[in-house]
Amino acid sequence: MTLDHTHDPAARSWLASANAPGCDFPIQNLPFAVLRRRGSGEAFRGAVAIGDQALDLAALAGTGLAQGAAADALALAAQPALNAFMAAGPEAWRTLRHALFALLLGGAADESAVRACLLPLDAVEYTLPARVGDYTDFYTSIDHARNAIRIIMPNAEVTPNFRWLPQAYHGRASTLGVSGQQFHRPHGQVRPPGASAPVFQPCAALDYECELGLWIGPGNPAGQPIPMGQAEDQLFGITLLNDWSARDIQMWEMAPLGPFHAKNFATTVSPWIVTAEALAPFRVAWTRAEGEPQPLAYLDSAANRAQGAIDIRLEVWLETDQARQQGRGPARLSATSFRHQYWTAAQMITHHAAGGCSLQPGDLLGSGTISGPGPGEAGALLELAHGGQKPVDVGGGEQRGFLQDGDTVILHGWCERKGAMRIGFGECRGLVLPAVQA
Repeated sequence: MTLDHTHDPAARSWLASANAPGCDFPIQNLPFAVLRRRGSGEAFRGAVAIGDQALDLAALAGTGLAQGAAADALALAAQPALNAFMAAGPEAWRTLRHALFALLLGGAADESAVRACLLPLDAVEYTLPARVGDYTDFYTSIDHARNAIRIIMPNAEVTPNFRWLPQAYHGRASTLGVSGQQFHRPHGQVRPPGASAPVFQPCAALDYECELGLWIGPGNPAGQPIPMGQAEDQLFGITLLNDWSARDIQMWEMAPLGPFHAKNFATTVSPWIVTAEALAPFRVAWTRAEGEPQPLAYLDSAANRAQGAIDIRLEVWLETDQARQQGRGPARLSATSFRHQYWTAAQMITHHAAGGCSLQPGDLLGSGTISGPGPGEAGALLELAHGGQKPVDVGGGEQRGFLQDGDTVILHGWCERKGAMRIGFGECRGLVLPAVQA
C-alpha cells in the first residue's frame, strides 16, 4: 500500500463539514455505501460520504463531469449494489478515488455542480452495499480465544491449530443486515446445567461480537489460489461488523461441528465501506510474539510482515432500554485495535482460497471477535462479564452479564496517527427484540 496525494493530511474540501475536527468522513476517506432519501421509495444507488453529506454517485454520473476510465468506474459505483464496482479491481477503485478527490478538493472548478449532488446524511436510509453470495466468519484473535476458553478451564490453552491457520466457519448471508437492524432473540436447543436432555427455548445468554468485515473485490476462479502477494488486491474495503451470538445455544451445538442456530439469526454491518486505499496510512508491521510458531510459507510474505496489520481502533457501546427512556445515552464497554489480531486480512483471504474455494465480488469475511491483550479490550460480553458470572456496570444502576431485550449495541471505528488525517467508519447499531412466541 503506497501513499499519494489523496492521503495528504493538509488537503481540505470545499465542504466545510468535511474539515471539522473529529469528522469521520474527511476528503482523505471517501467510503462507499448504497442509499436513498429516507422514506422516498427511490431506487437505491451508490454514494460516497464527505463530511455530513453523501455524494449521490448516480446524480454525479448524470453531470458528465467524470471522463474516460473515471466515468466507467463511476457508472459501476452508482448502481444499486457495488458488486460490479468491486469486481473491477484496484485500478478502477483508485481511478474513481482520484477523480472524486479532485471534484471535492477546495478550489475545484465544478463545486456548484457537485454540490447539487449532495444528500444530507441525516436524511438518507441504507441497504446492504453489495449482494452477498457468501459470508465466512473467522476466529483470529488469540486474546479472545484465550479469554473464552479460560472461562471454562482457567489453565487451558487455545487448540494447537489456532496458531497455524486462520480458523473459520461458513455463516448465513440471508440474515445479514445493515446498521439499524432489529432482530428477535433466537430460539434453540440448550442443555441446562446437570440435565441429561436439552430443551428448546429462547436464548438466555445473548452476546455481541465486535468484528470487522472484509469485502472481497474481483475474486478468483475455483481451484486457483490467491497468493499472499495478490491477496491485498482482493480487499475492496473494510466495514464494522457485529456477529451476534447465542452463547448457551452455541455451547450445546458446537460439538463436534461449528455454530449453527447460535450464529445464523442476525449479523449487522455498518453501511460505509472504508476502502483499502484510504487505510494505507494506518498500516503497521505484523509480528509474532517470541515463542509463537511462524506461519507456513503460503501464509507468509515480506510485505505482510512489513505492513500487513492495520491500526483500526474500535469501541463497543451499550444503550439499555432504561437508559434510552431516561435520556442517559449509551455506556462504553470496551476499546481495542485490529492491530492485535493474530492473523491479517491478507492471510485470511489467502487461506480461504487455498483449498480451491472461489471467492466472488461482494463476498464478506468476518474478522472474528477483536480483543486486545489489556484490561477492557475484550470484544464480547462473554469475556467482559466472565461468561455472565461477573456482570459489568452499564450505568444507572444497571448491570449486564448478557444482553437483555431492548438493548442496543453500537460499534464505532476509526484510524488516527500523527501525520495523517483521522478517518472513521461511522457506526454499526443493532437492537435486540423479544423472542417470537413459539
